[in-house]
Amino acid sequence: MGALQDGDGKLSLTTKIIFAMLAGLVLGVILNMAGLETINTHIVGGLFGMIGRMFVNALQMLVVPLVFFSLICGVAGIGDIRILGRVGGKSFGLYLLTTGTAIALAIIIALLVGPGNGFVMDGVDTSGVTAREAPSVWDTFANIVPRNPVAAFTNGEMLQIIFYTIILGVAALMLGERSTPFVQACEFMNELMMKVVQIVMAFAPIGVFCLITKTFTEQGIGLFIPVLSYVIVLVGALFLHLFVTLMVYLKLFSGLNPFIFMKKIRPAQIFAFSTASSNATIPVTLRCVNERMGVNNSVASFTVPFGATINMDGTAIMQGVATVFLANVYGIDLGVGGYVTVIAMAVLASIGTAGVPGVGLVMLTMVLTQVGLPIEGIALILGVDRLMDMIRTAVNITGDAVVTTIVAKTEGQMDMNTYADPTAGDLVGDNLGINEDAEHVLASAAHKPAE
Repeated sequence: MGALQDGDGKLSLTTKIIFAMLAGLVLGVILNMAGLETINTHIVGGLFGMIGRMFVNALQMLVVPLVFFSLICGVAGIGDIRILGRVGGKSFGLYLLTTGTAIALAIIIALLVGPGNGFVMDGVDTSGVTAREAPSVWDTFANIVPRNPVAAFTNGEMLQIIFYTIILGVAALMLGERSTPFVQACEFMNELMMKVVQIVMAFAPIGVFCLITKTFTEQGIGLFIPVLSYVIVLVGALFLHLFVTLMVYLKLFSGLNPFIFMKKIRPAQIFAFSTASSNATIPVTLRCVNERMGVNNSVASFTVPFGATINMDGTAIMQGVATVFLANVYGIDLGVGGYVTVIAMAVLASIGTAGVPGVGLVMLTMVLTQVGLPIEGIALILGVDRLMDMIRTAVNITGDAVVTTIVAKTEGQMDMNTYADPTAGDLVGDNLGINEDAEHVLASAAHKPAE
């Protein structure tokens, strides 16, 4: 029971979230099958939908300030621009490797199984699906540099935020001792933001319950029947990459124990599944790799938000399986060249694409347009995409954490005692109370007359 409870015998936060997720799943399926329109519309769609959106908004509220202050501290902590370049090069190369491997694996599995063969398209609404033009490689990299940093922060353009923050951190290093007050202020703000993360996560069981209940009440299980072959192949490929490919890379490049890793990344996976947003999960992923696995903040503050933007293993797998599925449905043979194009387009499209719910379908329109498949076919998988998005987002953030731990281990920026400690950084027993003595000191300082 130790893994389920904290030192006071109470259920751990992670366990509460798992129970909330399972309860939401069961209740959602029951309400969907019961068809109680009033409850489904006003209670689930209204109240639960509002609470779920508030929870996701609260997580997203943390992302930009947390990434900014954490990354400033990370750059200052590294202290050597050459090491920073090495960390960036390693993480970028590993992210491309995992994404390329993911979609290649998905295409191979889908070609072997053949989902979509003999599919009948009766009664499928293919209206309202529009394609998005694929960006050139030059535009993709040019857009990393923000024209207006304020706009980048406002719009949550993660790659632009990372670029600007790194430049700011490097400039602070170049100024030397004069930057000490600035760095100390950023360190305080980073600690302050982590305390806000704790506050938001205290409400996680409620938010997760509402999100999962709403999703399964609206989706149900009936939508899976027409595209069952697609769902089975996609989920199988996602699980194979999650439990086999990524763990092989982890063991091969770092020597770390995959079983310990999977246990410690579980809270972030649950949040990713609930929110279907890599960006919204950044605060939880950062906390898992930093406090539960012992990764130094100087590495994690860069690799985690970087990965949430450019590393989309689960989304790449969806694109591979969906492309094969739709090619079979329409009876189009893409050939070796076509599938190579799919792999290249999926890797390119993942760079600079926001880690938000539903972005996989936008990326899929680029891939289908590039290989000449009708984008109207996306309507076939729209019904099940929300649930599939939840699973592939969990795979996405797991890939982020794998690369983060590999880079940290190879750079000597990882506390192995923390990684080996099964209770390190457990999301339990967080003290969210206010220290009365500190409260009086702050109140006195606030009312102290200016000299």
